[in-house]
Amino acid sequence: MRYAYPCKIERDEDGAFVVSFPDVTGANTGADDRAEALELAEEALAGALGMYVELREPIPVPSPIMDGQEVVAVNSVAAAKLELYSAMRTQGISRRALARRLDVSDTTVGRLTSPGSNSRIGHVVRALRAVGRGLVIEGRAGSAR
Repeated sequence: MRYAYPCKIERDEDGAFVVSFPDVTGANTGADDRAEALELAEEALAGALGMYVELREPIPVPSPIMDGQEVVAVNSVAAAKLELYSAMRTQGISRRALARRLDVSDTTVGRLTSPGSNSRIGHVVRALRAVGRGLVIEGRAGSAR
């Protein structure tokens, strides 16, 4: 899945730019400058998607982009972690089971699935392989942040 979500950018009564994501509860932010608001939106999106992981809920599927919306993507490491979490959830693989496959601790697997934790991309890719998944990184010009 691509972890790039449409967002609305609106001005509030004070003239600040407010960013919200229709598909992701809790992913809201804003700033006085549009570019800064979009930059902060990446962090807000990753943080909100991390809450789905903490609550053991499914990651929302991004809806199609509508006129007037921007697309914001999480960084590649966060996307890989979200994919790992989703694969584990879909396949019914527990942290403990994945930890045994990787010969690491349950805590390490928790960090590998948490978008807010620092992890090396190579470690996440190894875990993805252990659940039968891979990672493709795609570059795009313009719209996706």
